[in-house]
Amino acid sequence: MRIGIFDPYLNDLGGGEKYMITLAECLSKGNSVDVFWDNKEDLSKVAERFALDISKISLRENIFSSKYPFLKRCLNSLEYDVIIVLSDGSIPFLLCKKLFIHFQQPFPNVRVSLKTSLKKMRVNSFFCNSIFTKSFIDKEFGITSEVIYPPVNVDFKKSKKENIILHVGRFRAINIGSRDYKKQEIMVDVFKKMVDRGLKDWKFILAVGLSESDESKFNKLKEKAKGYPIEIIENPANEILWNYYSRSKIYWHASGYGENLDKNPELAEHFGISTVEAMAAGVVPVVINAGGQKEIVINGKSGYLWTTPEDCMEKTNDLIINKELMKEMSANAKERANKFAGERFCKELKEIIV
Repeated sequence: MRIGIFDPYLNDLGGGEKYMITLAECLSKGNSVDVFWDNKEDLSKVAERFALDISKISLRENIFSSKYPFLKRCLNSLEYDVIIVLSDGSIPFLLCKKLFIHFQQPFPNVRVSLKTSLKKMRVNSFFCNSIFTKSFIDKEFGITSEVIYPPVNVDFKKSKKENIILHVGRFRAINIGSRDYKKQEIMVDVFKKMVDRGLKDWKFILAVGLSESDESKFNKLKEKAKGYPIEIIENPANEILWNYYSRSKIYWHASGYGENLDKNPELAEHFGISTVEAMAAGVVPVVINAGGQKEIVINGKSGYLWTTPEDCMEKTNDLIINKELMKEMSANAKERANKFAGERFCKELKEIIV
């Protein structure tokens, strides 16, 4: 089959890009796969960042560009047996044999017009990255979508654990209406308070993806962390990141804290790939009780879900004080992470696409 794939955020280096290019990698085994994009370097960066094999994937000019003529796009789409599109809230009109639309997040302000309703009729299937995303997408678009959880690396080398609390995530000064989307400032404040209350011999590491446009505001976060055992790693290479996962004991995540998630569900973590990666390395998650995190962590068994910063501190301290609890939850976290292993992703994808 000839398959085309389009991700409008390919230069973003986020979880959605890992999802879509892993999807491309999976389908390139036995099929001809094209990615619609105009900058080869962007595709290479995604492959390098997430250790993906793009050797059998071809790059084709971006027929989805606003500069590309609509009629020409339709005619070019006729060449494809399958086209898979990561939606930005819209649905394209194409003439390929089969069209699949993937959603990575809710779009609460979308309006489904008559035109969109007609374009929906050309779509063979919609699929989402989590039940959380699906719960909004189905309502917003009037569809019944499938869920294919993201592919997650669960193959970690065993390393000696250290007294490290880890967070992994992109730094975004401004993102879809939120000043601190990943709530890294909140986590820095929580850790500082724990140290001020007597926590010793523990370190907080933030492994952060950073773009040049956010550097000046990122410096404010670094200033906030000064004087405390807080280490900030910018744009770590894949092997370095895996090393931090392997050595850490506790994992923190806070996206969605303080937001009105009924009104703006897109501000919660839509799934939480980094949480699963941490769990696969035996890192116990202490993460916010919101978004896709609730699907990943079984509260009190494979980690903790928290609702307030004080709750986060209390549950983190429980793990620090009780070594047997830490050991038990670490084993349970590893077992839970296997549910989201990469081979499962490819199998479920082919069941829908092929």
